[in-house]
Parts: sequence; C-alpha cells; structure tokens
Amino acid sequence: MGRVTDRASSPAASPPPVPAPATPLLAPLLSADGQALLAELRDHDPAQELALATRLRREHPAELVSAALAQARLRQRGVAKFGAEDAYRMYFTPNGIEQATRGSVAAHRAARFRALAPDSRVTDLCCGIGGDAIELARAGLAVTAVDLDPLTCEIALTNVRTLAPEGPPMTVTRADVLEYDTTGADALFIDPARRGGRGRIFDPEAYSPPLSWAVDAVRRAGAGAVKIAPGIPHELIPDDFEAEWISDGGDVKEAVLWHRREGGRGDGQGHWDGQGQGHGHGDLEAIVPGTRRATLLPSGATLTGRGLPDPPVRPVGRFLYEPDGAVIRAHLVAEVAEDLDGGLLDETIAYITADEPRPTPFATAYEITDQLPFGLKKLKALLREREVGVLTVKKRGSAVEPEELRRRLKLKGPHASTVFLTRVAGAPTMLIGHPAE
Repeated sequence: MGRVTDRASSPAASPPPVPAPATPLLAPLLSADGQALLAELRDHDPAQELALATRLRREHPAELVSAALAQARLRQRGVAKFGAEDAYRMYFTPNGIEQATRGSVAAHRAARFRALAPDSRVTDLCCGIGGDAIELARAGLAVTAVDLDPLTCEIALTNVRTLAPEGPPMTVTRADVLEYDTTGADALFIDPARRGGRGRIFDPEAYSPPLSWAVDAVRRAGAGAVKIAPGIPHELIPDDFEAEWISDGGDVKEAVLWHRREGGRGDGQGHWDGQGQGHGHGDLEAIVPGTRRATLLPSGATLTGRGLPDPPVRPVGRFLYEPDGAVIRAHLVAEVAEDLDGGLLDETIAYITADEPRPTPFATAYEITDQLPFGLKKLKALLREREVGVLTVKKRGSAVEPEELRRRLKLKGPHASTVFLTRVAGAPTMLIGHPAE
C-alpha cells in the first residue's frame, strides 16, 4: 500500500522517484527467522536477557539476536503508548518511541484532520516511526510521510502497512523537511523534534524545524496542524491559529496549533453542556483562530475559551474542584469556574471552590470537611482522631513534599482521606476531604 522514495522536492520538479533499498537493520527482523524470534521474545524478562541472549545465539546469528532483543524491549515500552495489540506488531527506534504520539491522541487528531480536510492527502512532515500516519490512514486519509532517517522511513512504512492495511496508498519520502517542496499539499501535519543531545528543548525556535518555519509552512498549505510542547507560552501562539491542549487519562500529553485558511468551517465558541461534550460550534470541525481549546481523552470532552476574566477569589465552599491539566494549560479555569458557579481559593492557584456539586468532565470534585492553617501537629492530630491510614496529598502553592509529609505523619488506621496543601487568600492552608460521590 506504499513505498519509500528519496526526494527533496515535488514530483513535478524532480525525476521519477526511485524506490530506496530495504533498510539492512530492519530487513532481518522481517524475515521468517526474525519474526519467530520476536514472537518468542514478546513476554521476555529484560532482567534475564544475558542468559536468554546466550541461549538464542546458539541457534541464530548474533546480530539478529541483538536486533530482536532491542526491538522486543522497545515493543514492551511501546505498550504504554499504543496498547499491546498494536505495539507488538510495530517497529521502533529509541528516539522514535520517545517522541511518538500516543495512539489515542493520534486517533483524536486524525478525526480532526478528517473533518478539516476530508478526501485529502495529509503531508506528515517529521513522521518518525509513523504513529500519526497510522491513525491518519485508519481514518481513511491518504498520507505522504517525510523523514530524513532511512531506517525511520522504512519503519514508518512498515508500521502503516501492518496496522492500516485497508488505508489509502501511502508514500514515505526520505528528505530534509526544510528542503521538501510542499507545493500542492492539501494539508500539513508537522511534528518538530523537541529533544536534542541535552534533553528536552524548551525554545520553540530551537525545535527542528523551528516553530516559525512550521507555522509558515501550514499557512502556505492553507490547512494543517503543528504539534508543540504543552508548556509553550501563550504569547508565542499565532493569532491565526487555534491552540488545543490534550490530556489522556488526566495527564497532559501535548498541544497542537490548528489552522484553516479564512473562509473554512469553524466560526463559534463552545461551552460545557453537562453531557460530556463542549458545544456551540465547539465540535471537531470548528477551527477558530485565536481560540484556546482543552480536550480530554478518552471521553473526547472538549472545552473552548469564551474570553472570560479571571474568576473571583471567594471563601472555601463545601466542594473543591481540581481542573484537568489541559484546562489549566489552556488557561480555561475561568470557563470551568463559571460553569460550576464557583471561584478561586487564591488568585494564583488553579483550585476552584463552590457550594454545590455539579457534574463536569473538566475537573475532579472533592467534598471538603475541614479547613486548617498549615501545621504538621494539627494535621497529625486530626488524622489520628479520624483513624486515617491512607492519605492522598495534593498540593499547589506549597513547598512540602508529599512523601516526606506522609513519612512524618506515621499514619495508622482503616480510613482514607485527601489533604490539599495550598493557599487560601494568600495564607498557607490545609483542606481535608474526600472525592465527591
């Protein structure tokens, strides 16, 4: 369903592409012998690898055993991102698995691309091992994937061919994305490398390719998205792009800048309707320049900004709401507070307090039973009186380390509780409670 080619420019400006040779490091693993080894190593214990490798080398070439063991380790790591069913059929590189998009997030993005540019070909620049290309193909979109590394290109093609065999024909091109000609592309997806030799890169202009280059490339194409780090300063987000922060299982995974040339669909604001989704044009198709969006997976609940001012600070109510990390990163705490008829404990802390329980997917609710000035002795006495043996410690605006606190409290008892170490109107405070039913 596809091929790997070498090309730095558009087909119209270049000779016919010549298929690249199979990558030597991957080809042995695709052989019958390699497949048998990978199947045998699926559930191996990495702690026993030395003895296992010694035994396997009596029956297989040493190079193949080493490659299979390395791939088996990567597949075990890949389960967390892709699930066992997909991960144990995929191929990875160490850098590729580190930077690959989680499968659930890639599927969400592919659905947005299908709504943004149905029946189009998406050009996936910096495709890596093909995590996004897989889901784009599964969504029925044709994909042209581009990466500079020959092994990575071969792996991307193999992964898409294996996991999306019914998808449209795919092309993988080995090229420097800075030199690749995107003329005629229907939509672009760009996932710049955000890690270097010294670890994570925080300056968007130090991404590879730089954020400014990626933004301009999507503008020229007219539609597309750029994956960015969730901690990006909001002032760096272009006014003609929508910014979406995505969490999965409560953990913020990434942010994406979306763009559609003026005149495309998407011209509204969204708000929570109490049934699991944002609405008021806050659907998959809507891309509103300048808008911030928080999307929570696996539910798919989405919240878009309404331009609200910061919520007021108010006294502690019966309930405390802890907003999802995507909501906080998107600066949408005010939207959640308004929907909950709540306010903030402190103007600098993203905890919402309210008097009544209201359902929302965008924050976790706790019922507060006690409010105390910060003090270890007071907390220890209260928890001992309540026979609390299991304590969940949450903190914002406090320097106390949860593990150290639990160690010093020396808790015993059959009951469980939650303590919030935070500030209330500037004062260090302890709030004790439990998850709301």
